[in-house]
Amino acid sequence: MEDARKNDFGALLHEHRAIVFKVANTYCWRPEDRADLGQEIAVQLWRAWPRYDSSRTFTTWMYRIALNVAISYVRKEVQQREITVPLEEELHDRAGASAADPVIEERLHRLQQFMERQAPLDRALLLLYLEDRSQKEIGDILGITPTNVSTKISRLKQKIRAEL
Repeated sequence: MEDARKNDFGALLHEHRAIVFKVANTYCWRPEDRADLGQEIAVQLWRAWPRYDSSRTFTTWMYRIALNVAISYVRKEVQQREITVPLEEELHDRAGASAADPVIEERLHRLQQFMERQAPLDRALLLLYLEDRSQKEIGDILGITPTNVSTKISRLKQKIRAEL
């Protein structure tokens, strides 16, 4: 039974590993920090695996844990040093066509810079919003109401328009 549980977890983690990469790249800019955060996320997912409720989607559960680990990691790191957090374009499933379009490249760069300046929770919110997650799913992941998600997204959109 234990081996089957490990295999299930391993298969799900492998299938959804992009979530770990996206979260780590959103919160860390140095490769060694990204690797450390990715490992910490995987460890915490494994520790939480016995409490996984299969009535909820695995990705929602995974995002919630990954983002909580990342936010805690950033809080700890910020106390030790200042961090900037560039996004890695190849790990954010960018369309190949956008790489050739300088206008899109510039917009993505400005959005990346905007996200770097946001608080950890707002970064998580933007990441999930850009992933086309529903307000309910974002709320479930972040532990806030869908109404709060809507309000925060609206405020972030206004902020983006004002800054960009």
